[in-house]
Amino acid sequence: MPQHKSAAKRIRQNARVRARNRVHRSRMRTMVKRVLQSDAYGEAESAYLRAQSLVDRLAAKGIIHRNKAANYKRQMQRRVHALHAQEQG
Repeated sequence: MPQHKSAAKRIRQNARVRARNRVHRSRMRTMVKRVLQSDAYGEAESAYLRAQSLVDRLAAKGIIHRNKAANYKRQMQRRVHALHAQEQG
């Protein structure tokens, strides 16, 4: 139990922020998964553009680390490029 009013308020604020961040991270992971599980290049590319935008925004807000964002984007890029190469040849 918090001993001060300010500590009680921080607990309430942290709970709200944690819930908000959890929603954003869940949405991001779903979008990344959608890119990685795509079988068609066109579908993967459009999903990649939406996911990349979201990942960049979350990194800018500090919800995820910028290196984590870079890793996610590179993983998605590799999938999209592999599908493109597969479609070409």
